[in-house]
Amino acid sequence: MGKLYTALIGLSIIWGTSFLFIKVLLTSLGPISIVFGRCLFGTIILFVIIILQKKKIILKKLPWFKLILVAMTNNVLPWLLICSSETKLTSSMASIINATTPIWTLIIGFIFFSSSLRKSQWIGIFVGFIGIFILSDVKLGELYSGNLTGILLMTGATFCYGLASHLTKKHLTDLSVLETSFFTLLISTIMSFIIVWSTNPRFISSFITIETVGPFIGLGALGSGIAYLLFYYLVKKGSPEFASLVTYLVPISAVFWGAMLLKENIHLSMIIGLAVIFIGVYIASIKPKDKSNVTHAA
Repeated sequence: MGKLYTALIGLSIIWGTSFLFIKVLLTSLGPISIVFGRCLFGTIILFVIIILQKKKIILKKLPWFKLILVAMTNNVLPWLLICSSETKLTSSMASIINATTPIWTLIIGFIFFSSSLRKSQWIGIFVGFIGIFILSDVKLGELYSGNLTGILLMTGATFCYGLASHLTKKHLTDLSVLETSFFTLLISTIMSFIIVWSTNPRFISSFITIETVGPFIGLGALGSGIAYLLFYYLVKKGSPEFASLVTYLVPISAVFWGAMLLKENIHLSMIIGLAVIFIGVYIASIKPKDKSNVTHAA
């Protein structure tokens, strides 16, 4: 059990610092360039792992269209939205909004995948959105402020994550964790490269510099490569519910790093909003007791 908790804490630190690295990279690169770098470094580290494991993959048997769909919804689009949101928000606030991903996963499952929702899940969703409202601290007359724009962009990213989780469960269960992670990142690298090349053909000259290599290693190799493997390790050796606990730890890690290294201010509305979101996610995750498992005395 100690290894599981070590992996859980390690994953929360890695994903928490991802928001920090994005903020740092935004000082010299645009959002789509950061997405490309994150995908590229993540692909490289997973490719090295595949080589070391001498894993044989039959390319013709891979569900390419489904991999492309998951790559777009789980990597390219949400990462672009996250990077764009952090041009408007602090890394701390972006990470807090990211904690609503489980709530969006429930909503998307209900609307698009015929999932049924319990009463507690509906209550959790409602409470979660109250948390977002408190977090946004939106005042009348400021509905078009940069702060609200950033919140909407970040919320769009969590929506994408929720959709991608259902698509992955429905279409990619026959692939191994390493295959899914590597090929979705590889496809994302190609897609983001095409986009960034078409918008800024000269981006290579400013892409890899002394200032960007370190953050890209942290964001891509760790945040997108090693982190994928840690997360699925938690799912396999622990449980999906245990792995989902990282949702609670990532904002704490991100807020800490944002305050310590970026000198970001932590407002009361952020703390209250985060607490309410956590309560909502917790209520939504409560499962009814299985009466069939109750042992009756003879």
